[in-house]
Amino acid sequence: MLRITEIQLPLNHAEAELPAAIIDRLGIAAGDLLNFTLFRRSYDARKKSAVTLNYTVDVEVADEAALLARHQNAKNIGPTPDTSYHFVGRAPSNLKSRPVVIGTGPCGIFAGLILAEMGFNPIILERGKMVRERTKDTWGLWRQRELQPESNVQFGEGGAGTFSDGKLYSQVKDPKHYGRKVLTEFVAADAPPEIMYVSKPHIGTFRLVKMVQLMRDKITALGGEFRFQQKVDDILIEDGRVRGVVLAGGEHIETSHVVLAIGHSARDTFEMLYERGVYMEAKPFSIGFRAEHPQSMIDQCRFGPAAGHPILGAADYKLVHHANNGRSVYSFCMCPGGTVVAATSEPGRVVTNGMSQYSRNERNANSGIVVGISPADYPGHPLAGIAFQRQWESRAYELGGGNYDAPAQLVGDFIANRPSTALGSVTPSYKPGVRLGDLNPSLPDYAIDAIREALPMFEKQIRGYAMNDAVLTGVETRTSSPVRIRRNDEDLQSLNTRGLYPAGEGAGYAGGIMSASIDGIRVAEALALDMLAQSA
Repeated sequence: MLRITEIQLPLNHAEAELPAAIIDRLGIAAGDLLNFTLFRRSYDARKKSAVTLNYTVDVEVADEAALLARHQNAKNIGPTPDTSYHFVGRAPSNLKSRPVVIGTGPCGIFAGLILAEMGFNPIILERGKMVRERTKDTWGLWRQRELQPESNVQFGEGGAGTFSDGKLYSQVKDPKHYGRKVLTEFVAADAPPEIMYVSKPHIGTFRLVKMVQLMRDKITALGGEFRFQQKVDDILIEDGRVRGVVLAGGEHIETSHVVLAIGHSARDTFEMLYERGVYMEAKPFSIGFRAEHPQSMIDQCRFGPAAGHPILGAADYKLVHHANNGRSVYSFCMCPGGTVVAATSEPGRVVTNGMSQYSRNERNANSGIVVGISPADYPGHPLAGIAFQRQWESRAYELGGGNYDAPAQLVGDFIANRPSTALGSVTPSYKPGVRLGDLNPSLPDYAIDAIREALPMFEKQIRGYAMNDAVLTGVETRTSSPVRIRRNDEDLQSLNTRGLYPAGEGAGYAGGIMSASIDGIRVAEALALDMLAQSA
Protein backbone atom coordinates (compact mmCIF):
# COMPACT_ATOMS: atom_id res chain seq x y z
CA MET A 1 0.00 0.00 0.00
CA LEU A 2 0.96 3.64 -0.44
CA ARG A 3 0.64 6.36 2.15
CA ILE A 4 -0.25 9.89 1.09
CA THR A 5 -0.03 12.74 3.59
CA GLU A 6 -1.26 16.33 3.69
CA ILE A 7 -4.32 16.15 1.50
CA GLN A 8 -6.17 19.34 2.37
CA LEU A 9 -9.87 19.84 1.70
CA PRO A 10 -12.53 22.30 2.90
CA LEU A 11 -14.43 21.39 6.05
CA ASN A 12 -17.68 20.86 4.16
CA HIS A 13 -16.24 19.00 1.18
CA ALA A 14 -18.32 16.42 -0.64
CA GLU A 15 -17.52 12.74 -0.04
CA ALA A 16 -16.32 12.29 -3.62
CA GLU A 17 -13.69 15.01 -3.25
CA LEU A 18 -11.31 12.88 -1.19
CA PRO A 19 -10.89 10.04 -3.73
CA ALA A 20 -10.67 12.69 -6.44
CA ALA A 21 -7.85 14.39 -4.54
CA ILE A 22 -6.04 11.03 -4.17
CA ILE A 23 -6.32 10.35 -7.89
CA ASP A 24 -5.09 13.86 -8.69
CA ARG A 25 -2.14 13.61 -6.26
CA LEU A 26 -1.02 10.27 -7.71
CA GLY A 27 -1.73 11.24 -11.31
CA ILE A 28 -3.61 8.03 -12.08
CA ALA A 29 -6.80 7.06 -13.83
CA ALA A 30 -9.88 6.67 -11.63
CA GLY A 31 -9.97 2.93 -12.29
CA ASP A 32 -6.42 2.48 -10.91
CA LEU A 33 -7.54 3.50 -7.39
CA LEU A 34 -8.64 0.18 -5.92
CA ASN A 35 -9.27 1.22 -2.31
CA PHE A 36 -8.20 3.64 0.39
CA THR A 37 -8.49 3.91 4.18
CA LEU A 38 -8.08 6.86 6.49
CA PHE A 39 -5.00 6.81 8.68
CA ARG A 40 -5.38 10.32 10.11
CA ARG A 41 -7.83 13.21 9.85
CA SER A 42 -7.07 16.50 11.54
CA TYR A 43 -8.30 20.05 11.14
CA ASP A 44 -6.71 23.46 10.77
CA ALA A 45 -8.81 26.18 12.40
CA ARG A 46 -6.26 28.98 12.33
CA LYS A 47 -8.40 30.74 9.72
CA LYS A 48 -11.81 30.54 11.36
CA SER A 49 -13.58 31.65 8.18
CA ALA A 50 -12.06 28.75 6.23
CA VAL A 51 -11.48 25.72 8.44
CA THR A 52 -9.80 22.91 6.50
CA LEU A 53 -9.38 19.17 6.98
CA ASN A 54 -6.03 17.46 6.55
CA TYR A 55 -5.97 13.79 5.55
CA THR A 56 -3.40 11.02 5.62
CA VAL A 57 -4.59 7.98 3.66
CA ASP A 58 -3.35 4.50 2.85
CA VAL A 59 -4.07 3.59 -0.76
CA GLU A 60 -4.31 0.40 -2.83
CA VAL A 61 -3.52 0.98 -6.50
CA ALA A 62 -3.23 -1.13 -9.63
CA ASP A 63 0.55 -0.89 -10.04
CA GLU A 64 2.13 0.11 -6.73
CA ALA A 65 5.75 -0.46 -7.78
CA ALA A 66 5.42 1.77 -10.82
CA LEU A 67 3.78 4.53 -8.82
CA LEU A 68 6.46 4.38 -6.10
CA ALA A 69 9.15 4.65 -8.77
CA ARG A 70 7.37 7.58 -10.39
CA HIS A 71 6.99 9.43 -7.07
CA GLN A 72 10.24 8.37 -5.42
CA ASN A 73 11.19 11.99 -4.73
CA ALA A 74 7.75 13.09 -3.62
CA LYS A 75 7.64 14.37 -0.05
CA ASN A 76 4.11 13.20 0.72
CA ILE A 77 3.94 9.84 -1.08
CA GLY A 78 5.63 6.64 0.05
CA PRO A 79 5.11 3.06 1.14
CA THR A 80 2.78 2.48 4.08
CA PRO A 81 4.89 1.63 7.14
CA ASP A 82 4.24 -1.52 9.13
CA THR A 83 2.40 -0.41 12.27
CA SER A 84 1.25 -3.88 13.34
CA TYR A 85 2.29 -5.21 16.72
CA HIS A 86 4.97 -7.93 16.97
CA PHE A 87 5.41 -9.98 20.14
CA VAL A 88 8.90 -10.34 21.58
CA GLY A 89 8.41 -14.02 22.37
CA ARG A 90 6.23 -16.77 23.80
CA ALA A 91 6.22 -18.14 27.33
CA PRO A 92 8.12 -21.43 27.68
CA SER A 93 6.39 -24.60 28.81
CA ASN A 94 8.69 -24.78 31.86
CA LEU A 95 7.67 -21.40 33.27
CA LYS A 96 8.62 -21.47 36.97
CA SER A 97 6.35 -18.70 38.26
CA ARG A 98 3.64 -16.37 37.06
CA PRO A 99 4.26 -12.62 36.81
CA VAL A 100 2.15 -10.36 39.01
CA VAL A 101 0.70 -7.05 37.82
CA ILE A 102 -0.38 -4.65 40.58
CA GLY A 103 -3.05 -2.24 39.37
CA THR A 104 -5.71 -2.28 36.65
CA GLY A 105 -5.40 1.20 35.22
CA PRO A 106 -4.43 1.54 31.54
CA CYS A 107 -0.83 0.59 32.29
CA GLY A 108 -1.73 -2.50 34.28
CA ILE A 109 -4.38 -3.63 31.79
CA PHE A 110 -2.00 -3.45 28.84
CA ALA A 111 0.85 -5.05 30.75
CA GLY A 112 -1.54 -7.86 31.66
CA LEU A 113 -2.87 -8.13 28.11
CA ILE A 114 0.54 -8.39 26.46
CA LEU A 115 1.75 -10.93 29.03
CA ALA A 116 -1.43 -12.97 28.57
CA GLU A 117 -1.14 -12.85 24.78
CA MET A 118 2.40 -14.21 25.07
CA GLY A 119 1.23 -17.04 27.33
CA PHE A 120 2.65 -15.88 30.69
CA ASN A 121 -0.71 -16.21 32.54
CA PRO A 122 -0.31 -13.08 34.70
CA ILE A 123 -1.98 -12.60 38.07
CA ILE A 124 -3.49 -9.11 38.10
CA LEU A 125 -4.20 -7.60 41.51
CA GLU A 126 -6.50 -4.63 42.14
CA ARG A 127 -7.13 -3.05 45.53
CA GLY A 128 -10.49 -1.68 44.36
CA LYS A 129 -13.60 -3.23 42.90
CA MET A 130 -14.75 -4.27 39.44
CA VAL A 131 -15.60 -1.30 37.27
CA ARG A 132 -19.40 -1.51 37.57
CA GLU A 133 -19.34 -1.74 41.37
CA ARG A 134 -16.70 0.95 41.51
CA THR A 135 -18.89 3.26 39.44
CA LYS A 136 -21.71 2.91 41.97
CA ASP A 137 -19.34 3.75 44.83
CA THR A 138 -18.00 6.79 42.97
CA TRP A 139 -21.51 8.09 42.40
CA GLY A 140 -22.07 7.56 46.14
CA LEU A 141 -19.57 10.32 46.87
CA TRP A 142 -20.92 12.62 44.17
CA ARG A 143 -24.56 12.22 45.15
CA GLN A 144 -24.55 11.29 48.83
CA ARG A 145 -21.16 12.52 50.13
CA GLU A 146 -20.16 8.95 51.04
CA LEU A 147 -16.51 8.19 50.27
CA GLN A 148 -15.27 4.61 49.87
CA PRO A 149 -11.47 4.87 50.38
CA GLU A 150 -10.78 1.72 48.31
CA SER A 151 -13.37 2.34 45.58
CA ASN A 152 -13.49 5.80 44.02
CA VAL A 153 -12.18 7.89 41.13
CA GLN A 154 -8.61 6.80 41.91
CA PHE A 155 -8.97 3.15 42.93
CA GLY A 156 -10.73 0.33 41.11
CA GLU A 157 -10.77 -1.43 37.77
CA GLY A 158 -9.84 0.93 34.95
CA GLY A 159 -7.84 3.32 37.12
CA ALA A 160 -8.24 7.09 37.28
CA GLY A 161 -8.57 7.27 33.48
CA THR A 162 -12.02 5.67 33.65
CA PHE A 163 -13.42 8.92 35.10
CA SER A 164 -11.84 11.31 32.65
CA ASP A 165 -12.35 12.60 29.14
CA GLY A 166 -10.88 9.37 27.80
CA LYS A 167 -8.29 11.18 25.69
CA LEU A 168 -6.26 8.80 23.55
CA TYR A 169 -3.44 10.97 22.30
CA SER A 170 -0.01 11.64 23.68
CA GLN A 171 3.23 13.39 22.85
CA VAL A 172 5.44 10.44 23.82
CA LYS A 173 7.83 9.12 21.19
CA ASP A 174 6.47 5.88 19.78
CA PRO A 175 8.85 4.50 17.13
CA LYS A 176 7.47 0.96 17.52
CA HIS A 177 3.84 2.06 17.02
CA TYR A 178 2.67 0.77 20.39
CA GLY A 179 -0.05 3.42 20.29
CA ARG A 180 -1.53 1.67 17.26
CA LYS A 181 -1.73 -1.54 19.27
CA VAL A 182 -3.54 0.36 22.04
CA LEU A 183 -6.10 1.83 19.65
CA THR A 184 -6.63 -1.51 17.92
CA GLU A 185 -7.36 -3.22 21.24
CA PHE A 186 -9.72 -0.44 22.24
CA VAL A 187 -11.70 -0.79 19.01
CA ALA A 188 -11.85 -4.55 19.56
CA ALA A 189 -13.31 -3.70 22.99
CA ASP A 190 -16.14 -1.67 21.39
CA ALA A 191 -14.52 1.76 21.19
CA PRO A 192 -15.70 3.91 18.25
CA PRO A 193 -13.75 2.92 15.09
CA GLU A 194 -13.02 6.60 14.42
CA ILE A 195 -10.37 6.61 17.16
CA MET A 196 -8.09 4.92 14.64
CA TYR A 197 -7.92 8.04 12.46
CA VAL A 198 -9.11 11.22 14.18
CA SER A 199 -6.25 13.43 15.34
CA LYS A 200 -7.48 13.80 18.93
CA PRO A 201 -9.40 10.61 19.72
CA HIS A 202 -11.40 10.31 22.92
CA ILE A 203 -13.85 7.83 24.39
CA GLY A 204 -15.54 9.23 27.47
CA THR A 205 -16.39 7.61 30.78
CA PHE A 206 -19.47 5.53 29.94
CA ARG A 207 -17.80 3.84 26.98
CA LEU A 208 -14.64 3.20 28.99
CA VAL A 209 -16.61 1.25 31.58
CA LYS A 210 -17.79 -1.28 29.01
CA MET A 211 -14.38 -1.43 27.31
CA VAL A 212 -12.60 -2.22 30.57
CA GLN A 213 -14.95 -5.14 31.15
CA LEU A 214 -14.39 -6.54 27.66
CA MET A 215 -10.61 -6.25 27.97
CA ARG A 216 -10.75 -8.07 31.31
CA ASP A 217 -12.73 -10.85 29.64
CA LYS A 218 -10.12 -11.14 26.87
CA ILE A 219 -7.21 -11.31 29.31
CA THR A 220 -9.02 -13.94 31.37
CA ALA A 221 -9.74 -16.04 28.28
CA LEU A 222 -6.02 -15.91 27.46
CA GLY A 223 -5.03 -17.29 30.87
CA GLY A 224 -4.74 -14.15 32.97
CA GLU A 225 -6.28 -14.06 36.45
CA PHE A 226 -7.92 -10.95 37.95
CA ARG A 227 -8.27 -10.63 41.70
CA PHE A 228 -10.23 -7.62 42.97
CA GLN A 229 -10.26 -6.07 46.44
CA GLN A 230 -6.77 -7.52 46.90
CA LYS A 231 -4.57 -4.76 48.23
CA VAL A 232 -0.85 -5.48 48.25
CA ASP A 233 0.44 -4.75 51.76
CA ASP A 234 4.03 -5.81 51.23
CA ILE A 235 6.55 -6.87 48.62
CA LEU A 236 8.98 -9.57 49.67
CA ILE A 237 12.54 -8.65 48.74
CA GLU A 238 15.63 -10.81 49.39
CA ASP A 239 19.16 -9.95 48.30
CA GLY A 240 17.87 -7.13 46.14
CA ARG A 241 15.37 -9.30 44.24
CA VAL A 242 11.59 -9.65 44.37
CA ARG A 243 10.43 -12.96 45.88
CA GLY A 244 6.71 -12.35 46.20
CA VAL A 245 3.90 -10.13 47.39
CA VAL A 246 1.77 -10.17 50.54
CA LEU A 247 -1.91 -9.28 50.35
CA ALA A 248 -3.86 -7.40 53.01
CA GLY A 249 -5.49 -10.63 54.15
CA GLY A 250 -2.10 -12.22 54.78
CA GLU A 251 -1.87 -14.38 51.66
CA HIS A 252 1.59 -14.74 50.11
CA ILE A 253 1.98 -15.02 46.34
CA GLU A 254 5.40 -16.23 45.25
CA THR A 255 6.71 -14.53 42.14
CA SER A 256 10.00 -13.26 40.77
CA HIS A 257 8.51 -10.57 38.54
CA VAL A 258 6.15 -7.75 39.56
CA VAL A 259 4.77 -4.93 37.43
CA LEU A 260 4.13 -1.93 39.67
CA ALA A 261 1.26 -0.09 37.93
CA ILE A 262 -0.26 1.44 41.06
CA GLY A 263 -1.31 4.90 39.82
CA HIS A 264 -0.42 8.30 41.23
CA SER A 265 -2.63 8.12 44.35
CA ALA A 266 -1.47 4.87 45.98
CA ARG A 267 0.18 6.81 48.78
CA ASP A 268 0.25 3.96 51.28
CA THR A 269 1.96 1.74 48.69
CA PHE A 270 4.58 4.41 48.04
CA GLU A 271 5.25 4.50 51.77
CA MET A 272 5.57 0.69 51.95
CA LEU A 273 7.99 0.63 49.02
CA TYR A 274 10.09 3.37 50.58
CA GLU A 275 10.26 1.43 53.84
CA ARG A 276 11.41 -1.64 51.91
CA GLY A 277 14.26 0.36 50.44
CA VAL A 278 13.02 0.56 46.83
CA TYR A 279 14.78 3.54 45.30
CA MET A 280 12.56 6.52 44.61
CA GLU A 281 12.84 10.27 44.49
CA ALA A 282 10.58 13.31 44.63
CA LYS A 283 9.53 14.68 41.24
CA PRO A 284 7.79 17.83 39.98
CA PHE A 285 4.04 18.02 39.55
CA SER A 286 1.46 20.82 39.39
CA ILE A 287 -1.32 22.27 41.52
CA GLY A 288 -4.19 24.62 40.79
CA PHE A 289 -7.92 24.82 40.14
CA ARG A 290 -10.53 23.64 37.67
CA ALA A 291 -11.80 26.47 35.45
CA GLU A 292 -15.29 26.29 33.91
CA HIS A 293 -16.55 28.35 30.99
CA PRO A 294 -19.52 28.01 28.63
CA GLN A 295 -18.55 25.45 26.00
CA SER A 296 -20.34 27.54 23.37
CA MET A 297 -17.94 30.41 24.08
CA ILE A 298 -14.90 28.17 23.60
CA ASP A 299 -16.39 26.75 20.38
CA GLN A 300 -16.99 30.23 18.98
CA CYS A 301 -13.50 31.44 19.88
CA ARG A 302 -11.78 28.43 18.37
CA PHE A 303 -13.94 27.73 15.32
CA GLY A 304 -15.81 30.95 14.51
CA PRO A 305 -18.63 30.36 12.00
CA ALA A 306 -17.80 26.64 11.93
CA ALA A 307 -18.67 26.20 15.62
CA GLY A 308 -21.01 23.27 16.12
CA HIS A 309 -19.89 21.37 13.04
CA PRO A 310 -20.15 17.62 13.79
CA ILE A 311 -16.65 16.83 12.53
CA LEU A 312 -15.11 19.49 14.77
CA GLY A 313 -17.20 18.63 17.83
CA ALA A 314 -16.66 20.51 21.08
CA ALA A 315 -13.54 22.67 20.96
CA ASP A 316 -10.58 22.24 23.27
CA TYR A 317 -7.74 24.60 24.07
CA LYS A 318 -4.16 24.64 25.32
CA LEU A 319 -2.84 27.64 27.23
CA VAL A 320 0.41 28.56 28.94
CA HIS A 321 1.75 31.65 30.69
CA HIS A 322 5.13 32.28 32.29
CA ALA A 323 4.42 34.43 35.33
CA ASN A 324 6.63 37.18 36.71
CA ASN A 325 7.41 35.13 39.81
CA GLY A 326 9.06 32.48 37.65
CA ARG A 327 6.17 30.01 37.74
CA SER A 328 4.58 28.46 34.67
CA VAL A 329 0.77 28.36 34.54
CA TYR A 330 -0.89 26.10 32.00
CA SER A 331 -4.11 24.34 31.12
CA PHE A 332 -4.18 20.68 32.04
CA CYS A 333 -6.48 17.79 31.08
CA MET A 334 -8.95 20.04 29.27
CA CYS A 335 -12.41 18.42 29.07
CA PRO A 336 -14.71 19.88 26.40
CA GLY A 337 -18.39 19.65 27.21
CA GLY A 338 -17.71 17.88 30.49
CA THR A 339 -17.96 18.12 34.26
CA VAL A 340 -15.69 18.75 37.23
CA VAL A 341 -15.64 15.70 39.49
CA ALA A 342 -14.80 14.91 43.10
CA ALA A 343 -11.65 12.80 42.89
CA THR A 344 -10.44 12.32 46.45
CA SER A 345 -9.40 8.90 47.72
CA GLU A 346 -8.86 9.89 51.36
CA PRO A 347 -11.40 10.98 53.98
CA GLY A 348 -11.37 14.63 54.94
CA ARG A 349 -9.81 15.86 51.70
CA VAL A 350 -11.12 17.50 48.53
CA VAL A 351 -9.56 16.89 45.11
CA THR A 352 -10.95 17.91 41.71
CA ASN A 353 -10.53 16.41 38.27
CA GLY A 354 -12.28 16.70 34.91
CA MET A 355 -14.48 14.22 33.04
CA SER A 356 -16.41 14.09 29.76
CA GLN A 357 -18.68 11.62 28.06
CA TYR A 358 -18.11 10.58 24.45
CA SER A 359 -20.74 13.09 23.28
CA ARG A 360 -19.06 16.03 25.06
CA ASN A 361 -22.42 17.76 25.09
CA GLU A 362 -22.54 19.17 28.62
CA ARG A 363 -22.93 22.92 28.97
CA ASN A 364 -19.49 23.75 30.38
CA ALA A 365 -15.92 23.34 29.26
CA ASN A 366 -13.51 22.65 32.09
CA SER A 367 -9.76 22.49 32.43
CA GLY A 368 -7.19 22.39 35.13
CA ILE A 369 -5.38 25.71 35.41
CA VAL A 370 -2.28 24.64 37.25
CA VAL A 371 1.10 25.91 38.38
CA GLY A 372 4.28 23.88 38.08
CA ILE A 373 6.06 23.09 41.33
CA SER A 374 9.24 21.17 42.06
CA PRO A 375 10.84 19.28 44.96
CA ALA A 376 12.40 22.60 46.01
CA ASP A 377 8.89 23.57 47.15
CA TYR A 378 8.61 20.50 49.41
CA PRO A 379 12.18 19.54 50.31
CA GLY A 380 13.56 16.99 52.73
CA HIS A 381 12.19 13.56 51.78
CA PRO A 382 11.27 11.54 48.67
CA LEU A 383 7.66 11.38 49.89
CA ALA A 384 7.40 15.03 50.90
CA GLY A 385 5.24 15.77 47.85
CA ILE A 386 2.53 13.51 49.28
CA ALA A 387 2.45 15.50 52.50
CA PHE A 388 2.33 18.68 50.42
CA GLN A 389 -0.68 17.41 48.46
CA ARG A 390 -2.47 16.32 51.61
CA GLN A 391 -1.96 19.72 53.20
CA TRP A 392 -3.81 21.55 50.44
CA GLU A 393 -6.45 18.86 49.95
CA SER A 394 -7.28 19.09 53.66
CA ARG A 395 -7.42 22.88 53.41
CA ALA A 396 -9.85 22.58 50.48
CA TYR A 397 -12.04 20.24 52.54
CA GLU A 398 -12.20 22.83 55.33
CA LEU A 399 -12.88 25.73 52.94
CA GLY A 400 -15.64 23.69 51.30
CA GLY A 401 -17.43 23.27 54.61
CA GLY A 402 -16.16 19.86 55.71
CA ASN A 403 -18.70 17.80 53.74
CA TYR A 404 -16.86 17.19 50.43
CA ASP A 405 -18.19 20.36 48.85
CA ALA A 406 -15.38 22.15 47.04
CA PRO A 407 -14.31 25.78 47.54
CA ALA A 408 -15.05 27.95 44.51
CA GLN A 409 -14.77 31.55 43.32
CA LEU A 410 -15.82 33.45 40.22
CA VAL A 411 -12.94 34.35 37.92
CA GLY A 412 -13.80 38.06 38.04
CA ASP A 413 -13.76 38.04 41.84
CA PHE A 414 -10.55 36.02 41.95
CA ILE A 415 -8.77 38.50 39.66
CA ALA A 416 -10.12 41.42 41.71
CA ASN A 417 -9.09 39.65 44.93
CA ARG A 418 -12.54 39.72 46.53
CA PRO A 419 -14.65 36.81 47.84
CA SER A 420 -17.53 35.53 45.76
CA THR A 421 -21.00 35.58 47.25
CA ALA A 422 -23.25 34.56 44.36
CA LEU A 423 -23.01 32.63 41.10
CA GLY A 424 -23.49 34.30 37.74
CA SER A 425 -24.27 32.81 34.33
CA VAL A 426 -21.97 29.78 34.72
CA THR A 427 -23.29 26.99 36.93
CA PRO A 428 -20.47 24.88 38.38
CA SER A 429 -20.77 21.17 37.62
CA TYR A 430 -18.87 19.78 40.62
CA LYS A 431 -20.86 17.37 42.77
CA PRO A 432 -21.78 17.16 45.62
CA GLY A 433 -21.59 20.98 45.38
CA VAL A 434 -19.45 24.10 45.78
CA ARG A 435 -19.07 26.68 48.50
CA LEU A 436 -18.36 30.17 47.20
CA GLY A 437 -15.80 32.32 48.93
CA ASP A 438 -12.14 33.25 48.72
CA LEU A 439 -9.65 30.84 47.13
CA ASN A 440 -6.61 32.72 48.39
CA PRO A 441 -6.08 30.35 51.37
CA SER A 442 -6.49 27.21 49.25
CA LEU A 443 -3.02 27.16 47.64
CA PRO A 444 0.44 28.64 48.33
CA ASP A 445 0.77 32.36 47.67
CA TYR A 446 3.09 31.84 44.70
CA ALA A 447 0.49 29.65 42.99
CA ILE A 448 -2.35 32.10 43.67
CA ASP A 449 -0.28 35.03 42.38
CA ALA A 450 0.73 33.17 39.22
CA ILE A 451 -2.83 32.09 38.36
CA ARG A 452 -4.19 35.56 39.07
CA GLU A 453 -1.64 36.98 36.63
CA ALA A 454 -2.26 34.27 34.01
CA LEU A 455 -6.03 34.54 33.62
CA PRO A 456 -6.04 37.99 31.96
CA MET A 457 -3.23 36.79 29.69
CA PHE A 458 -5.34 33.81 28.64
CA GLU A 459 -8.07 36.30 27.73
CA LYS A 460 -5.79 37.51 24.91
CA GLN A 461 -5.83 34.01 23.41
CA ILE A 462 -9.46 33.10 24.09
CA ARG A 463 -11.81 36.04 24.23
CA GLY A 464 -13.99 35.72 27.29
CA TYR A 465 -11.63 33.50 29.25
CA ALA A 466 -11.39 36.05 32.07
CA MET A 467 -15.15 36.61 32.05
CA ASN A 468 -16.50 37.56 35.46
CA ASP A 469 -18.90 34.63 35.76
CA ALA A 470 -16.50 31.81 34.89
CA VAL A 471 -15.88 29.56 37.90
CA LEU A 472 -12.72 28.32 39.57
CA THR A 473 -13.12 25.21 41.74
CA GLY A 474 -10.40 23.95 44.05
CA VAL A 475 -8.19 22.12 44.33
CA GLU A 476 -6.39 20.21 41.57
CA THR A 477 -3.40 18.48 43.18
CA ARG A 478 -3.06 15.12 41.47
CA THR A 479 -1.92 16.16 38.04
CA SER A 480 0.81 13.51 38.20
CA SER A 481 2.68 11.40 40.68
CA PRO A 482 4.72 13.28 43.30
CA VAL A 483 7.38 10.55 43.19
CA ARG A 484 9.42 8.71 40.59
CA ILE A 485 10.31 5.09 41.29
CA ARG A 486 13.50 4.99 39.28
CA ARG A 487 14.21 2.18 36.82
CA ASN A 488 17.02 1.23 34.46
CA ASP A 489 16.66 2.50 30.93
CA GLU A 490 17.68 -0.83 29.40
CA ASP A 491 15.62 -3.50 31.18
CA LEU A 492 13.07 -1.21 32.91
CA GLN A 493 13.66 -2.84 36.31
CA SER A 494 13.98 -0.88 39.56
CA LEU A 495 17.42 0.58 40.09
CA ASN A 496 17.99 -1.53 43.18
CA THR A 497 15.31 -4.24 43.16
CA ARG A 498 15.56 -6.90 40.46
CA GLY A 499 12.26 -8.24 39.20
CA LEU A 500 10.35 -5.06 40.12
CA TYR A 501 9.10 -3.07 37.12
CA PRO A 502 7.93 0.46 38.06
CA ALA A 503 5.45 1.47 35.38
CA GLY A 504 2.94 4.04 34.28
CA GLU A 505 1.80 7.23 35.89
CA GLY A 506 2.31 6.23 39.52
CA ALA A 507 5.97 5.44 38.97
CA GLY A 508 6.48 8.72 37.12
CA TYR A 509 6.74 7.33 33.57
CA ALA A 510 3.43 8.34 31.98
CA GLY A 511 0.71 10.95 32.03
CA GLY A 512 -2.64 9.95 30.60
CA ILE A 513 -4.34 6.88 29.16
CA MET A 514 -2.27 6.54 26.00
CA SER A 515 1.19 7.05 27.49
CA ALA A 516 0.34 4.77 30.42
CA SER A 517 -0.91 2.06 28.07
CA ILE A 518 2.23 2.31 25.96
CA ASP A 519 4.39 2.07 29.06
CA GLY A 520 2.48 -1.04 30.12
CA ILE A 521 3.34 -2.66 26.79
CA ARG A 522 7.02 -1.70 27.10
CA VAL A 523 7.28 -3.07 30.63
CA ALA A 524 5.48 -6.29 29.71
CA GLU A 525 7.96 -6.87 26.91
CA ALA A 526 10.95 -6.20 29.18
CA LEU A 527 9.56 -8.55 31.82
CA ALA A 528 8.88 -11.28 29.27
CA LEU A 529 12.40 -11.05 27.87
CA ASP A 530 13.84 -11.39 31.38
CA MET A 531 11.69 -14.42 32.15
CA LEU A 532 12.65 -16.00 28.85
CA ALA A 533 16.35 -15.43 29.56
CA GLN A 534 16.00 -17.05 32.99
CA SER A 535 14.23 -20.10 31.59
CA ALA A 536 16.70 -20.64 28.74
